[in-house]
Amino acid sequence: MNSPATMAKQLKELSDAKLVQLSIGNGDQKAFGLLYDRYGDRVFNKCIAFTKSELDAEDLAHDIFLKVFLKLSTFNQKSSFYTWLYAITYNTCVDYARKQSNKNSQSISFEEIDQKRIKAYHSNSEQHLLKMKVDQLKQVLTQLPPQDKMILLMKYQEGLSIVELQEVFNIGKSAVKMRLLRARERAVTVHKELFN
Repeated sequence: MNSPATMAKQLKELSDAKLVQLSIGNGDQKAFGLLYDRYGDRVFNKCIAFTKSELDAEDLAHDIFLKVFLKLSTFNQKSSFYTWLYAITYNTCVDYARKQSNKNSQSISFEEIDQKRIKAYHSNSEQHLLKMKVDQLKQVLTQLPPQDKMILLMKYQEGLSIVELQEVFNIGKSAVKMRLLRARERAVTVHKELFN
């Protein structure tokens, strides 16, 4: 018979998919706890990028994992667990940002941003984005709508592929590419307004 330490080690080595199965099938709280341990910091970091407050980020991350726990049986394993978790994180953070914008009445509409779009499309918008200094990029991200901010972070910070972004947003490949393009253009426009 395996010791509790051996069993705990074996549990830690299981894949995300297996931990999800154990959480659903057996109601194994330890298995869900391991999923939380694996991804809790990443979710918290995404939340703090939106809330700018550790307390609010902790509350938001807690809400996200509660949603994940309640929706775990709907995880169909067509995508990775992390991609599925990221979709829930994204939607929760965007909802939070919208509520905060409505409270503060300082949200920027897409129409306003579209008026500020780059007059001529720069084929190097991605290169421009990648060359921004870290402190400048942080300032630019604070000026972008939540949807733009999130897709840029998912693509360039988390390294999600176009296919994974399709799964997160539940849209087609060309729509993902268009969203990325528009988000990059808006980021370049904001960067030029702030630093040129």
